[in-house]
This record gives sequence, C-alpha cells and structure tokens, in this order.
Amino acid sequence: MSGLRDHSWVRPGTSGLWVAPAGCWIDPHDPVERALVTHGHGDHARGGHQEVFATPETLAIMALRYGAARDTIAVRYGDTVELAGGVSATFLPAGHVLGSAQILLRYAGERVIVTGDYKRRADPTCAPFVPAACDVLITEATFGLPVFIHPPIEEEIARLLETRARNPDRCILVGAYALGKAQRLIAELRRAGYGEAIYLHGALVQMCRLYEEQGVALGPLALVMDATKEALKGQIVLCPPGALNDRWARRLPDPITALASGWMRVRQRARQRNVELPLVISDHADWTELTQTIAEVDPAETWITHGREDGLLRWCELQQRPARALALAGMFDEDD
Repeated sequence: MSGLRDHSWVRPGTSGLWVAPAGCWIDPHDPVERALVTHGHGDHARGGHQEVFATPETLAIMALRYGAARDTIAVRYGDTVELAGGVSATFLPAGHVLGSAQILLRYAGERVIVTGDYKRRADPTCAPFVPAACDVLITEATFGLPVFIHPPIEEEIARLLETRARNPDRCILVGAYALGKAQRLIAELRRAGYGEAIYLHGALVQMCRLYEEQGVALGPLALVMDATKEALKGQIVLCPPGALNDRWARRLPDPITALASGWMRVRQRARQRNVELPLVISDHADWTELTQTIAEVDPAETWITHGREDGLLRWCELQQRPARALALAGMFDEDD
C-alpha cells in the first residue's frame, strides 16, 4: 500500500528477519553467528547459534530443549543492549509464554518492534504484554481473521470442570502444547479452585519443572505412569497434542479427549483430531487483540507475518494504515 518507507536496515532474509547494521538475525530458523530470540517455541528458537540474546527464561528453555549456546547474553525486560553498527535492542514482555519478549530495535532515529508471538489477555504464568511506541510494528497474524475471537478462559475452564463432574468414571485427557499452554492450563485450573493432583504425560514433566524453578507455582502434579487405571477415573490428564490418539492413551479409563487451542474455534479441526471437548484456549492474540494492538501502538507502518496476513492487511487498508506482508521462511502454525 502507498506511504510505505524503505526501512531496509531490517528486512526478511534467508534465515528469518535480518538486522543488517548489527549483523544479526531475529528468530532465525538456521544456525547463525548471532541471534536475538523472542521466545522458546520451536518455530522461533533453534539450536546451533554461536551467540544468543534472549531473556533469562528463554535461555533456560533453549538450554533444556537444545543445549546451551556457545555464548549467551541474558537480557531482562526493560534492559537495552548495544549491538554492532549503532543498533540497540530493548526486550519488552510479549505475554505469550514464560520469557517471551518483543524486541524494540533502534537505529538512526527509527524504532522497529518485533513482537514475536504475543497475546493481550492475563496469564498467571508469564509477564503481560507491554505496548510501546514505534515507527514500524512487526506483528504476528496467527489468528488474523475476524472469525477468531477467543472466549474468556474462565468459561473454557468451567466447561472442562463441568465435563469432569458429569463423568466421574472417565478421565479428561487434554492435549496442550508442552511449552506455555500446559502450564497455563494448570495455573488457570488452580485459579478456579481445583486443588487436586493433575496428571501429566512424561513429555510435559521437564518443562513444568522448569516453570516451577522460574517461580511459577503449579501445585500438585503426578505422572500418569505412576497411577493405576482405577485411580485415574475422574482425573484431569494433560498430554502433548500428538499423544491424544496415541497408543499411550489406551491405559486411561475411557478418556474424554479435549484439545486446548485457538484452532478449536474451527469445528472441522476438532473433528479431524477426534476431539470430543474442544477448548478454545490460545496463547496468541485473537482478531480483536491484533487490531487493538495496532490501534494502540499506532505505528507509522505495520508489517505482518506468521499467519493470516490478508485479513489484517485489509483491515489496515480500511483504517488507512500503511502495511505490508512479510514472507518469512521457516514459520509454521503451532498446535497453540
């Protein structure tokens, strides 16, 4: 759209978003010499980088998943680091998962914010999103269509607990992404007054422990493998989404399959995954939050990536806001 300037010092490259004067990449999908990482999900954080700038929590997550990088620079929220070529970077909370950050880049009087993934709703497991003024806002658009309006999480947790109460001889098996979603579900269940042990698939244990080491209280947790089939009746069990219909689930007492994801707004996706109880719970901004953020930050330009770019581009056009789509390689939809 007209009115766009050439901010060529930040641009898409072969490995992600390239910051030319600083000689670094943001969320590169290939091993690089210098990387700035917004958060620990696999489509943003990869192993093999020589030098990594990230929040202390994200560095801990990356070390758990990929092993420690050769050189790591921990940047706390609100802190600014000076990079090469006159570029500085300030890390601000993104509200997506533990340690997730927006990266505010400054160069030659311009301010560019790379949001990474973010949400605007309260989450007891991570710091809330902080809006900041900028010339260019680079925003995700995972749920960048008007159909994606996420309900209050309290309503979805209530549905989960009501289903459990109606089925005392069955367990509720909830698929939840290992980083962020599982811990948020646990914390929201605690906030709703659920004090019983929550049972975990073994693949979720290490990340839950890391969250607790970082000060996020999760309450009593137990391993499915340590419980009898009889003991699991009436219990809530969390597993990675890929394990919902796995052989592992056969040890459970007539499980009601649930999946916590923003994609559960789409009924066809729920049917494809054989989900009996779709829970519309997302760690990404929905349509309202995306448009709210653009309006609140009020950038001179909006760059859109990682999702449904056309819908948000059209909204910007109708609002007379200069915008463009970035075709960043290596991005994919999470189970969210």
